Amino acid sequence: MVYNQRNHYITRTPKATTRSLCECKLYSPANYDSDPQMKEVMENFIKQTQQRFHEYDERMKTTRQKCKDKCDKEIQNIILKDKLEKQMAEQLTTLDPNITTEDIPTCVCEKSIADKVEKGCLKCGGILGGGIAPGWGLVSGLGYVGWTNYVTQTALQKGIEAGVKYGIQELKDFPSLYRLIKVSQIQSFINPANYFKKMTYVNFIKQVEITNCVDKAVKENAFCYSSFILRESELSDRAAGIANNAVVTAELAEREVLDAATPGLTTYSNAITASVVAILVIVLVMIIIYLILRYRRKKKMKKKLQYIKLLEE
Repeated sequence: MVYNQRNHYITRTPKATTRSLCECKLYSPANYDSDPQMKEVMENFIKQTQQRFHEYDERMKTTRQKCKDKCDKEIQNIILKDKLEKQMAEQLTTLDPNITTEDIPTCVCEKSIADKVEKGCLKCGGILGGGIAPGWGLVSGLGYVGWTNYVTQTALQKGIEAGVKYGIQELKDFPSLYRLIKVSQIQSFINPANYFKKMTYVNFIKQVEITNCVDKAVKENAFCYSSFILRESELSDRAAGIANNAVVTAELAEREVLDAATPGLTTYSNAITASVVAILVIVLVMIIIYLILRYRRKKKMKKKLQYIKLLEE
C-alpha cells in the first residue's frame, strides 16, 4: 500500500462542554438579586438608560415642534395659495373678454408725506433759487438804480433852479439896475444854460451900461454912476462873483436834496439786501430738508433691498 499525503484524513473527536447543576445555580436570577454588586450594576444601567431616554424625548420634542411649525406654515401657504387661486378664478370668470388698451386703468401710486415734502422742497428750492431770487435781485437792482437816478436828477434840477433863481435875484439887487431895464428882461436872459457862466453876467452888465448910460439925465442913476466911477475890472469882478455864488447855491441845493433822500436810499438798499438774504436762507433750508429726506429714502430703499436679498436667499 502506497502512502499518499493528500488522501490522509485525521478524525478529530469534539469535546463536549457540560455544566453541572451546581454551576448553573451560580447564574440563577435569585443569585443576581441577592448579589450587591449586581444590584449596583443594574441600578446604574437603569439610571443611564432612563437618562438617555429622557434626553432623547427632549430632542424629539424640539424636533417635533420644528416639524409641526414647518408643516403649519406649509399648510397655511397651501391654503392661501388655494384661496388666491379661487379668487383669481372667480374674478377671471367675471371679466369681460373684449378688453381694449383704453380700458386698462392707470396705476396711481400713493406717495408718502416724506416723498411729497422732498419733491416740494426740491421744486420750491429750484423756483426760489433759480428764478425768484435772481429775478428779485434783478428787479430790486433795477428799482434801486432807477430810484437813485431819479433822486440824482431831482437834486440836479433843484440845484439848477436854485442857481438860476439866485442869479436873477442878484441882478435885481444890483444898484438901481431894475430902474433901467424890466425884471422880465433879467428873467428871460438868465436860464439853466448860462447861470453858472461868469461872462454871462459881465456881458449883461456891459450891455445895459452901453445901452442905457448915454445921456446926462440917465447918468444920475446909481447904476450908471457906479459904473462910471468904478473901474471896468472891478465891475466885471462883481458881475463874475454872481456866477460863482450861483454855482455854490446850486451845489448846496443839490446837497440838501441828496441828504434828504439818503435815508430813503439806505432803507431801500437794506430792504433789498434783507429780502435777498431771506430768500437765500429759505432756499438753503429747503435744500437741506431735501438732502435729509433723500438720504432717509435711500437708506430705507437700501434696507428693503437687503430684506429682498435675504428673502431670495
